Amino acid sequence: MSDSTTTCHMSISLDGFVAGPNQSLANGLGERGAELHRWHMGDPRANDADRTATDWLMRPRGAYLMGRNMFGPIRGQWSGDWQGWWGPEPPYHAPVFVLTNYPHEPIAMEGGTTFFFITEGFDAAYARAREAADGNGVDIAGGASTVRQALEAGVIDELTLDVAPVVLGSGEGLFDGITEFDFEPAEVLHSPLATHIRYRRRGAA
Repeated sequence: MSDSTTTCHMSISLDGFVAGPNQSLANGLGERGAELHRWHMGDPRANDADRTATDWLMRPRGAYLMGRNMFGPIRGQWSGDWQGWWGPEPPYHAPVFVLTNYPHEPIAMEGGTTFFFITEGFDAAYARAREAADGNGVDIAGGASTVRQALEAGVIDELTLDVAPVVLGSGEGLFDGITEFDFEPAEVLHSPLATHIRYRRRGAA
C-alpha cells in the first residue's frame, strides 16, 4: 500500500470488543481491556509475528483521527488541563484530529504532535486530516465509534485487527451496527497472544 492510504489498526477480543466496560481515568481501556494488548506490551510470549505487527502499528502517518473517548476520560464540557494519555511526547509526531461536541483550543505537545478538536463531525475531521497529511496517509486511531464511522464512510483502505484469544463479554463493540465488510485478508500472522490479520479493501491496489 502507498503512503497516501487511510489505515486503521485495532486490537480486538474474540467477541468483537476493542475495550472493556467501565472505562475511567484509572482504567482507560475498561475492565480487562489491557488483555487485548499483551502482544505489544512486553509479554514474554511475544514472538516475531507480534514484533512485525508492532511495526505495522507504529508505521508513521501524516495525520491521525480519533474520538474524544480515546483522547481521554472527560465527558461533557471540558475541565482541567487534560492533554491525553500519552505524556508530554505522544507517539503520533503528527497532527491528531479529535472528534468532539465541545470546542477546545489546539494542544501542542513535544515531538510534533498537535491535537486539534473538531466539532463538525467525522467528514469534516477526515477532510482536515487528509489535508494535513499532505499525501502521507491518515490513520483512524480509534476508538470503536470513530472506526465505525470510518467504515460507514468507506474511507479505510487497510484495516489490521489483532485478535486476542480473550472473551470480554461486554464493552466497546467494534462492529455494532455494521452490516457490510468490504475487505479481504492480505496477510495473517500469529502468536500465542494474538492473530494479526491485515485486511485490504477489495479492489484496492
